[in-house]
Formats: sequence, structure tokens, C-alpha cells
Amino acid sequence: MLTRTREVTISFTQPFLLKGVDRELPAGDYRIVTDEEMIEGVSFPVFRRVATMMMVPARTRGSIEMLVVDPLELEAAQARDALPARPVS
Repeated sequence: MLTRTREVTISFTQPFLLKGVDRELPAGDYRIVTDEEMIEGVSFPVFRRVATMMMVPARTRGSIEMLVVDPLELEAAQARDALPARPVS
């Protein structure tokens, strides 16, 4: 089966939380890696996502950790980040 990997960098302007991640992640740029496999038996190339990973700072300074993330949760976090910051009361 044919597979491909796609990479993008996304930016967060504020610290954020993701379901399944046990800590708040800092604002900054994050590399997102998506693995897709080709669906066979169709007359044109179609790929389906099989995994989405995000490179995040590890708890150990200077290290990077790869986490499997839900792409819909990642989109929701980006949408929250795009909202204006709420003033602290």
C-alpha cells in the first residue's frame, strides 16, 4: 500500500491545551506530521489520514517529544488561539 507523509508548521500565539496531553504547551511554532495511505480500487488517487503527530517541547529542556494528536482537537485549539485574548480579572 502506498503511503505518504505530509509536514506543516503551525503557530500558536498563546499557551494551549490539547486533550490527551497532560500539560499546557507554550506558545510557539509546532511541526505537524500527517501519515496518509492511498485507498486502492478507485479511478483517481485518494488518501486517508492514518496518523497525526505533533512535535512538542519535552519536559527535559532541549528535548523534543512526538505526540499522536487528534486532528480535530488540533483544529479546535487553533480556533481558540485565533480568538482575542480575554482580560484577566
